[in-house]
Amino acid sequence: MNSKHQKTLQAIFTKPTLGTLPFSDIEKLLLAVGCALTEGQGSRVRFDKDDLAFLCHRPHPGKEARRYQVEQAREFLQKLKITP
Repeated sequence: MNSKHQKTLQAIFTKPTLGTLPFSDIEKLLLAVGCALTEGQGSRVRFDKDDLAFLCHRPHPGKEARRYQVEQAREFLQKLKITP
């Protein structure tokens, strides 16, 4: 995990939850920690690791993840025992 991924991880765990975090940064972090990405129909994406899954839609038309998506990513990372 490089320094950019570390900053993204810190941002995901920031409270109150940020609404300005680009979804692509979350996606890159999850790939960096070893998650497998599966593209679904439309904007649906699925990240799998250690028999756990995180399912969501890429935001559109904007690029920022919604607050609930950041919170779901935080919960997924906590289950994987990946914290800042």
